[in-house]
Amino acid sequence: MARVMALICVADRDRARAFYRDTLGPVFDIGAPAIDPFGDQFPCGDGFIRLTTIPDWEPGKYPVLGWQVDDAAATVAGLKARGVEMLIYPGFGQDAAGIWNAPDGGSRIAWFNDSEGNLLSLAQQR
Repeated sequence: MARVMALICVADRDRARAFYRDTLGPVFDIGAPAIDPFGDQFPCGDGFIRLTTIPDWEPGKYPVLGWQVDDAAATVAGLKARGVEMLIYPGFGQDAAGIWNAPDGGSRIAWFNDSEGNLLSLAQQR
């Protein structure tokens, strides 16, 4: 059996571990991490999220990880309650909560950053 493992680079391992465990964990059902000398591995769904420290890490501008959710509005509300700010892209047409509704009505998507500036997303497929 193969499982997906998302590899996320971080600058500050302790800060990132706390963010994924304490902020995202309750919202996305991320389990307690296995910690080894090289990184932190969190069970999530049928796969894993692995945080690895890279000295002088600088995040990119494109999403590195996303979740498919049943209810985008409820998930965004849960993240906001934990202090996460949704990103608003000028001219993109997101609603006040930061959720973009695809013109075909098939998806609702929101974007946010982790503690290290990595771009993350959530999507509700209709």
